[in-house]
Amino acid sequence: MVSTLSHIREIERVAQGDASCRDAPVIQSWLRCLNDYRLDPTVAQEAYILPDAKLREHREQAEELIRIGRSGVETLFNQIAEQNYVLLLSDARGVTVDFMGDPTFDNQLRRAGLYLGSEWSENRAGTCAVGACIVSGEPVIIHQDDHFDTSHIGLTCTAAPVFDTLGDLTAVLDISQLRSPTAKASQQLALHLVSATARRIELANLMTRTRNDWVLRLARSPEFLDVDPDAAIALDGSGRIIGMTHGGFGALTRAMNLRGIATRTLLGQPISQFFDIDVDDLPRFMRGRPNGERLLRAKNGLALFASAIAPAVNIRNTSDVLPRLPRALQDLSAGDPAMERLQARAAKLARRDIPILIQGETGSGKEYLARAIHASCGATGNFIAVNCAAIPEHLIESELFGYTPGAFTGANQKGKRGLIEEANGGTLFLDEIGDMPLALQSRLLRVLSENEVQPVGALKARTVRLRVVSASHRDLAELVQEGKFRQDLLYRLNAAVLTLPSLRDRHDRLWLIDQMLRRVGMENGESYRIDRPAREALLAHGWPGNLRELANAIRVAAALSENGIIGIDSLPEHLLPATAAAASEDADALRSALDACGNNISALARKLGVNRSTIHRRLKRPT
Repeated sequence: MVSTLSHIREIERVAQGDASCRDAPVIQSWLRCLNDYRLDPTVAQEAYILPDAKLREHREQAEELIRIGRSGVETLFNQIAEQNYVLLLSDARGVTVDFMGDPTFDNQLRRAGLYLGSEWSENRAGTCAVGACIVSGEPVIIHQDDHFDTSHIGLTCTAAPVFDTLGDLTAVLDISQLRSPTAKASQQLALHLVSATARRIELANLMTRTRNDWVLRLARSPEFLDVDPDAAIALDGSGRIIGMTHGGFGALTRAMNLRGIATRTLLGQPISQFFDIDVDDLPRFMRGRPNGERLLRAKNGLALFASAIAPAVNIRNTSDVLPRLPRALQDLSAGDPAMERLQARAAKLARRDIPILIQGETGSGKEYLARAIHASCGATGNFIAVNCAAIPEHLIESELFGYTPGAFTGANQKGKRGLIEEANGGTLFLDEIGDMPLALQSRLLRVLSENEVQPVGALKARTVRLRVVSASHRDLAELVQEGKFRQDLLYRLNAAVLTLPSLRDRHDRLWLIDQMLRRVGMENGESYRIDRPAREALLAHGWPGNLRELANAIRVAAALSENGIIGIDSLPEHLLPATAAAASEDADALRSALDACGNNISALARKLGVNRSTIHRRLKRPT
């Protein structure tokens, strides 16, 4: 293994433009570390493990991916475990959300960062397989002293990207060793295994999300066509491409002489543009037919074997189907009319460079919506969330704008990149923007108008390109009238406004309860069920704390459950059946609401998102 000093000297020579025998992805990553992230190769950084609360957020957002990929991940780990590899599944921000390794080496793995909750983004960890894969979108081996940070030069790491059905990088699959043979070529089998598993995870994801669409599997050989194809494409009822396994199909497009074309640009195109096939021809490629009859030719003459899987339900006409939403936005609701209108608006706004202001009560899910917009906009940069009400006023300026070395007493000697700069190329989410001090509002206005940020103590500004999504539970127009918020900043932020409904007004509360219960079950490795009285108590509650209150209530109920059954006694005390006085008030409120609905119990039940029997029972409670 090379010495720390010689490794640093080599990076310095590369920075000066000297030739190197390193692979191009390694050189490109080193230069990003030096020029973009301002990392210092002489300063070794300890591996960073996220706090439990922050890790829980990342795992919640990745829970469906973890579930879908679990089978493929376990199969891969069983293949490599005897070689002392560990397996990391990272989200698109480089945070390890799933991990498999030998528990006898836990302490060593945690110190090395090969552990659940570790962050391997390039700007934090330097050149590494996960970080380089996120930036390039290509499988990569970062072997021993390929790593930028000297604390990692004993590791070997091999990673492959996992794309969603629309072509956005959603995860990175990595296998790593604490110690390995010196030759980088020793990791070629690892590269093959991790790439094949990433392809299978993409296929499992596509099949999960497109049950009601045609799926066409493609392979250059018939042997694995129905179990492990090279690629798969999802088609709507008119034969247009609506999703694909982007990693595998990218390889096929190169074989079809479609070089230089991003796979996501094929979305919406008719399949007949690329293959000698139309939607009416798909049934003849279904399983059960001889392989010779399932041969498909691309427009350039390339012959592929094809296997078609019919929709689970018949699609008569695509015009009968609601417009498709990006998955991240789709997952925010299940049939609530107000949310569906909001989701459709958000989907149209997501791919436009328009500032968005999200309004809604505290806990109604403003950050979830902001993250979904970011995930749907195609940006390659980070999603950076800033709670303007949580950062002390004397720190918010340095946190947002960063500072130069020695800018003020107590400042880090190396300076610090601000959160605005961290969001460059991505999305800056300013939560509770109404609580930002007036003095900083003018500085933020300059960032938005000039696309540049000037750190505290810096003489020159730095260019930034980012999307700004802000949120507040307060009426910003009223704050303007009170002189607490700049009117010109308000006009910069609220080009488009999305207003989230409160939980008590949503019709999909049952679905939300079930979703949160499933998340808690995944966190705890257990299965839970809510009995009818407890479910009705949850539906009857007014939820002043909205989704945040609901999530806390479900966690408490799960902790207090007996054998996984959540009964009325498992609920937090404030959700238990009310006193007689409260019951009387509830009945009075229900009667008033019933009068407003024209004495129509069915209409009131729909409005409250409960059964008619629940309304009858609550009206008949003794007072």
